[in-house]
Amino acid sequence: MKILLALLLWSLLLALCWPLAFLILLAGPVLWLLSIPFRIIGALLEAIVSLLSAILLLPARLLGQR
Repeated sequence: MKILLALLLWSLLLALCWPLAFLILLAGPVLWLLSIPFRIIGALLEAIVSLLSAILLLPARLLGQR
């Protein structure tokens, strides 16, 4: 459904202002490529926080408290 809505909005933008529509079409993949390192860092930080949380809560789990 999101793809259909995006296509409809892009078609409307193409009809109203075609240079901006083509700029968005060309800038999309470039912005996606630039965001990859930030996604990797975010996944790494999330894994580190989960690991620390598991280590800190291990004594409580061993004692049977949840």
